[in-house]
Amino acid sequence: MPHQRRIGLTGGVASGKSSVGRWLTDQGIPLLDADLYAHQALATGQAASHAVVQRYGGAVIRAGSDPESAELDRAALGAIVFSDPLQRKWLEELVHPLVRQRFDTELKRLESEPTVALMIPLLFEAGLNSLCTEVWVVHCSPEQQLERLMDRNGLNADDAGQRIQAQWPLTKKLRLADRVIDNSGEPEEWCSQAFRLLAAG
Repeated sequence: MPHQRRIGLTGGVASGKSSVGRWLTDQGIPLLDADLYAHQALATGQAASHAVVQRYGGAVIRAGSDPESAELDRAALGAIVFSDPLQRKWLEELVHPLVRQRFDTELKRLESEPTVALMIPLLFEAGLNSLCTEVWVVHCSPEQQLERLMDRNGLNADDAGQRIQAQWPLTKKLRLADRVIDNSGEPEEWCSQAFRLLAAG
């Protein structure tokens, strides 16, 4: 079997990773999404979801949901973990191993594919760059990142700033990148960069 190309796709929150991920999918490349796997790990009825409810109780249960199959209020959980580094660490230690297991399973399933993309916001923070043969970092200016996150998630500047600061600074990720995509220009302007990186192999 030829050596599989594994593109690790990361960057800061709201820097444009998802747009590049969709573009890679459009090129016929399977995309493994860490955020999706984390979301599924905390779905109603999952062991990790039960652990969260046991820790935080009614504060993270969606109003009106059945206590026996409590649905997480993800916004409430986010407010807790992004305002307290210790709580965020606890949640990451719960969810990250589950996400890693899912990546291992999916990579085995896709082992015959010549190229696979792994979209992982906390790629460096979680040490998952070891899964990749190359890392692409998507970046924009700090001002753009803050504005885009506020617009996308309906957050005020303080809450958006907390979420940005919960990750490594983009400058640090850029130093560790194998390839860089600049998403500070007009929408879709980065596509020509992505084409070149993909063709470079």
